[in-house]
Amino acid sequence: MKAVVQRVQNASVTVDGKIISSIEKGFLTLLGVAKGDTEEQLQKLISKIIALRIFPDENGKMNLSLKDVGGSHLIVSQFTLLGDASKGNRPSFIGAEAPDIANKLYEKALELSKAQGVPTFGGQFGADMKVNLLNDGPVTLIIEV
Repeated sequence: MKAVVQRVQNASVTVDGKIISSIEKGFLTLLGVAKGDTEEQLQKLISKIIALRIFPDENGKMNLSLKDVGGSHLIVSQFTLLGDASKGNRPSFIGAEAPDIANKLYEKALELSKAQGVPTFGGQFGADMKVNLLNDGPVTLIIEV
């Protein structure tokens, strides 16, 4: 399981020309589910993301979490994070989980984030999405479990 977490001033997801989700200050998480990933790994990942202390405190040091700043969480499923381009120029996605299983874990990610008391929104699994964001910092982390 792989996640790209970006601290954002705002972010949104558009499908078919309509904004389906948007947040102000918070995290945009791009989530890639690999073959064999488990719900236990997902729980660990979401807990880690929510607890990340990457917002500045009163001294400008990255010391505050998403909850500390009252931020929101936008989670977007992105199987291309599992792309392997080590051989040739066309990436292989054989490491990505089957869509039905990946979607269940993606939906569970939304539930787990909400259960931690964070306003959480999602994209549309399997859709051609346009993701707009204003990266804050920029601060971007890659987390793998």
